[in-house]
Amino acid sequence: MIYLDNAATSYPKPEKVYDEMLRCMKEYCANPGRGGHDLSIKSGRAVMEAREAIAEFFNIKDPMRLVFTKNATEALNIAIKGVLKKGDHVITTSMEHNSVIRPLKTLERDMGIELTIVSGNEFGEVDVEEFRNNIKSNTRMIVCTLSSNVNGIIMPIKDIGELTREKGIIFLVDASQGVGALEVDVEYMKIDLMAFPGHKALLGPQGTGGLYVANGIEIDSILQGGTGSSSENMFQPEILPDALESGTLNTPGIVGLSQGIGFINSFGLLNIKNFKNLLINQIYDGLSNINGVIIYSKKEPSKNSGIIAFNFKEIDSTEVSYVLDKGYGIASRAGLHCAPLAHQTMGTIKGGIVRLSVGCFNTQDEINMLLNALQEISDSMKYVTNIN
Repeated sequence: MIYLDNAATSYPKPEKVYDEMLRCMKEYCANPGRGGHDLSIKSGRAVMEAREAIAEFFNIKDPMRLVFTKNATEALNIAIKGVLKKGDHVITTSMEHNSVIRPLKTLERDMGIELTIVSGNEFGEVDVEEFRNNIKSNTRMIVCTLSSNVNGIIMPIKDIGELTREKGIIFLVDASQGVGALEVDVEYMKIDLMAFPGHKALLGPQGTGGLYVANGIEIDSILQGGTGSSSENMFQPEILPDALESGTLNTPGIVGLSQGIGFINSFGLLNIKNFKNLLINQIYDGLSNINGVIIYSKKEPSKNSGIIAFNFKEIDSTEVSYVLDKGYGIASRAGLHCAPLAHQTMGTIKGGIVRLSVGCFNTQDEINMLLNALQEISDSMKYVTNIN
């Protein structure tokens, strides 16, 4: 199998991720922060060490402002529903995943928030001035993806952060795509809230993620329960991370996520980015020489986090992905990718696109095999077209 669906979930993981998760499960996997016995203490220590490592990775000054969640979707719902109130105005983009759009549209319908969606150009690129021009007196939050999960386009996060800080607006970043290949510094980029998953380019397991909450940002908890702290209090603790971390944490998953980030640090974030750029350039150049291909991603490293989105003019995206899988053993992704507004922006809402997303364990030989397969698909398409 040639795996090119890393934008959904990275595969494989570094061996250290598997090893440490198994060691946790076998040697000390008790409830962290509960019980006071040796195994509980070891679990609590492992979670705290992971929290500190992940905080350092994002330049989060206070690790306690990092809340563990089961994925980015949960983190985004906590941030959006825990901050916004009736009458608030929010600006977001047409390139957002449904994990952003659906909570916002739900609050628009049920709570009466105002919502503005800016579209940008045909690639979904949004200039910071488009945000500035839509700010109102009641604008409470700007929500923007770090990089599109559909075509990999990178958003001007630092520029948006400067604008939100200037205007006193809360800035929420969906960092689901890009982290693990792009440097993310919450202080430098002036990010107030950031949601991220562990299972994508951070190389951790599914069921992990987190939410960064900057100092001064107040969030109402949307889930209440046991925290191992203030147990005598019948209301949720107000201190972070306890206020937003109810129930038993995914200790093995958190340990695995920490090891994934450890691998990135040891390999070098810039080295990973450069390697992904090499593979993306190889795919882009190869596709550009195949008849009947339309490419919806940009080639420039500053514009692409590791995704090539394309279509054949005459073939449905799901058919191409099916043939790649069944005929060549190549895993890709077809369809709308849970981001219908992005496809409206790119003009692909009818049939979606084929998405190829590279990871740090792919090889140039694999890309050559991919391009040979796509050339064969193109040739067979021309044959069928000629018969018809």
